Parts: sequence; structure tokens; C-alpha cells
Amino acid sequence: MIKLCFSILFLLTILPLSIHAQTITRLDGSKITSTALDQKIQQLMEAAEVQGMAVTVFNKNSPVYKKAFGYRRLDTKEPIRTGTNFYGASLSKAVFAVLVMKMVEEGVLDLDKPLQDYLPKPIYTYTPATKWHDDFSDLKEDTRYQKITARMALAHTTGFPNWRWFEPDQKLRVKFEPGTRYSYSGEGMVYLQVVLEKITGKPLEELVQEKVFGPAGMKQSAYTWQPRFEKEYALGHKTSGELYQKDKDNEARSASTLETTLDDYTLFMEAVLRHKILKPATTAAMFSPQIRIRSSQQFGPLSQRDTTANDAIALSYGLGWGLLTSPYGTGAFKEGHGDGFQHYSIIFPEQGTGILILSNSDNAESVFKELLETAIGDTYTPWYWENYIPYNPR
Repeated sequence: MIKLCFSILFLLTILPLSIHAQTITRLDGSKITSTALDQKIQQLMEAAEVQGMAVTVFNKNSPVYKKAFGYRRLDTKEPIRTGTNFYGASLSKAVFAVLVMKMVEEGVLDLDKPLQDYLPKPIYTYTPATKWHDDFSDLKEDTRYQKITARMALAHTTGFPNWRWFEPDQKLRVKFEPGTRYSYSGEGMVYLQVVLEKITGKPLEELVQEKVFGPAGMKQSAYTWQPRFEKEYALGHKTSGELYQKDKDNEARSASTLETTLDDYTLFMEAVLRHKILKPATTAAMFSPQIRIRSSQQFGPLSQRDTTANDAIALSYGLGWGLLTSPYGTGAFKEGHGDGFQHYSIIFPEQGTGILILSNSDNAESVFKELLETAIGDTYTPWYWENYIPYNPR
């Protein structure tokens, strides 16, 4: 265990930024000053031993608070900035969902047409062009995959596992009748990606740059590692504070390989809130419940056990985003979780309030519940379902 002197760690790590509201308005109309939120974030990070964090808060569809805290790598004490590159993990899926909905707007894709029907031959007969993710040879004897649609892929009802390597034999299979229940699946998103690439003749990276990153003004984001990211990127930290090695050789996958910054992902969320990419009706469809979720937790053994604990918020999944209901309207959320990187975002479109949290620490999720409550008055995020178990004060 690396001993961290957090009383020193966070001194001088808050960087001056152009966005610095005097006060932030929470969901219930109460206020918190920027200074008070600074202090709260520092206190939470110190108490939970979080090495680095970057936070944006939205009021009336615009960012009013955007700051970075801590270090992009603890060993060198290099500070995180709002332009520091982060591995985005499953925040990738929200960006991909917007791309897919843009394709729907343009008539390229029908949400309810089986994806196999777009192809001239069975998906499992194509020669893989990547290391593994477009290899569908395991589906040769599995006719249920032929029912999978884009809607199912975005709503996590394909029946695919999260990732094939979690299966005992590491083979891809449909585990239940597509469309019948929720089960989080990166494989489902990637299947949709591969079909979309074949329909358009363009790789994911080109499509997302053209349809999402460009219109949103996101110049430091990509689904593959870029040489320009070498200048300043965050390394993930284990719970002990030790560093993970940086993975730079990922092939573009819609579900998991986004590289981004606080500045860029803030632009993405603002573009969603302000309908800069999608029409309001398309955004409303994206944020419409597709399936109710009643599992006790999203992953692990409790994902197979039902509960009524989240009935009050009508926990559901939309198209690429988790959904909840609140007195302030729908909350649309997306999390990200990978080795050394833990993120969360939620927006309440009807009120224009939201928050984005990026972190390069395996300890970060333990402060999310308290940070959400403090920053925007969000007491609705299903923290137990997300396994955001609060840290134990020492």
C-alpha cells in the first residue's frame, strides 16, 4: 500500500478555469457555491484516497462549473487538467448511441429491422478484420441472433453476454430470447457497430468523427489511441495508489474504447442537451424507456435477483442510456468502469441540470453518491444497483 499524504496531495491542484460560477443551482432549487463544492470534492477525495478527478456541472443546459483535481499520475505529481486525456470506458456507449440515432434520423438504419437483414450473407461467414470483436463464427448454429435489432442492442436486450471472454468457454452466444429482458452487453453494441460499418462502408472512427465529434467540437476524442494524446494523459490507479499500465493498442469498439477529456465530454453532453446533433424528437426517443429493470444490482450474482427497491424511480433502460424518473423529470445516466478509471454522468433534460464525473482511481465510485447529492441534489441515482458503495471513513 502506497501511503498518501492527502493533506498535501490536493493543495494547488485546482486549476483556474474560464467556467467558474459563483453558485450552482441544484435540482430542488437550492444553491451551492463553487468554493463549497471545491472543498467538498477535496474532502471526499482525501477521505476515500482518490488520486484524481475532473467534474463538470450543468445548469440550464450549459456548463457552469468545470474543474480538475489531483494527479494524472501520482508518482510524478503531474496535475490533471480539464484537457487531460482519460480512458472513457463505457461512456463510449452513450456517444455511440447518439451516432446510431443520427443514422436513424438519416434513414440509414431502422431500429426494428433485424441487423442480419441488412447483410447479403450471414454475419458468421465474414472473415474477421479485427483481432476478435468482429468474429461471429460462434453464431453459426445459433438462429436466435437473427432476431437482434438495433433497438435491442442499444437497450441491452440482445441476449449476448457482456463480453464473450466472461463465458466459461469464451464463446459468443445468445443466452436468452432477444428483446425479452435486460442484460448489459458490450457485445450487443459491437455487433451493431460491425453491421453499421458494413452498411456504410466506413469504420466506426470515421463515422463518429463525422457525425458526433465534429458537430460537437470534440477535437481530443477518438475510439483509438492517437499520437496527439501522448502529450497529456491520465494513468489509472489501483485502490492502493499503484499505477496501471496504459493500454494504447485497442481497436475501435463502440462499447468501450473511447479516449476523451473533461473538456470534450462536456461538449458532448452540452450537444445532447442543446440538440446540436439530434433533433429534439430523436433525443426524446433515445431517452424513452425500452425495458424496466428490476434487478438488485447491474452486475454479479444480484443481477439475477429481482427487487422493488428501484420501483420509485421506475429504473429502466432507454437507447444507450440508463433512465430514471424523478420529481424533476427523467434522468438519463451513463457510467464508465475500467481498470483505474471510474466515471459517471447524468442529465435531467427537462430542467437542464446535470453532472459529469471522470476519475483515474479505483476508489472513485465510493464517493459518487455523496458527490451527486452535494453537487446537484441528485438523490435518485440508483447507487446500490450501480454498486457505488460509499467509502468507510477512517
